[in-house]
Amino acid sequence: MNHSDLLDLAIRLARDAGQAIEAVRRAGFAIERKGDASPVTAADRLAEGIITEGLLLATPDLPIVAEEAFSEGHVPAVAPRFWLVDPLDGTKEFAAGLDEYVVCIALIEAGRPVLGVLAVPGRGSLYAGIVGQGAWIEEAGIRRPIQARRPPPEGLHLMDSRSHRDAAATEDFCRELNIATTTRMGSALKFAWIAEGKADLMPRLSSGIMEWDTAAGQAVLEAAGGRVVDIEGRPLAYGKPGYRNPGFVAWGLD
Repeated sequence: MNHSDLLDLAIRLARDAGQAIEAVRRAGFAIERKGDASPVTAADRLAEGIITEGLLLATPDLPIVAEEAFSEGHVPAVAPRFWLVDPLDGTKEFAAGLDEYVVCIALIEAGRPVLGVLAVPGRGSLYAGIVGQGAWIEEAGIRRPIQARRPPPEGLHLMDSRSHRDAAATEDFCRELNIATTTRMGSALKFAWIAEGKADLMPRLSSGIMEWDTAAGQAVLEAAGGRVVDIEGRPLAYGKPGYRNPGFVAWGLD
């Protein structure tokens, strides 16, 4: 399967997972706590099962690193090519009745995300891209290309986390920047807004964000012309020990 085929596979599975998540929302659900005290619901587990089963069936040779399986101790060895899956990024927002949670699927090759999908079931939209080939959004069955923007004269639009904020570090990082507006979100949809040209940067300067939280968003953003770098300015890489990210910054066009 080539990259286009693999992206089509990821899109189909992300849509299926999104439909399952919405069904759980309509039926009602309980909120549980994992070992790290982060929330998990039946929707997280159901969506991950749909995605991993589909990936295993279509690409049995590719390992899958998925959030819920990882939290239960299923940690594949790092491989040259592997899938990264966050079946429901923004569980806090989902549980609170917000619509910004996303389904994240990315393919990693040689330590870099090469394609990714961000499905937004609550909004009926989907972002996807292949690095080097472009990115797009689909809304109401209509697909259109997207591209990161250059900073507008009035100043930068900052994307910030709603619940995992390091206000002091973010303020220090932005001190020399012309920040005009700020939007706070609790999911990888922040990457999509930068890819779509709605925003310009997202600093996440503390370590501990997991690779499945960023891979699909990074793929879409880089496919749209943006970039994601660590605090040393190097491209954010994957397959690190524990699949854990350092601090990083996502940018639109220079």
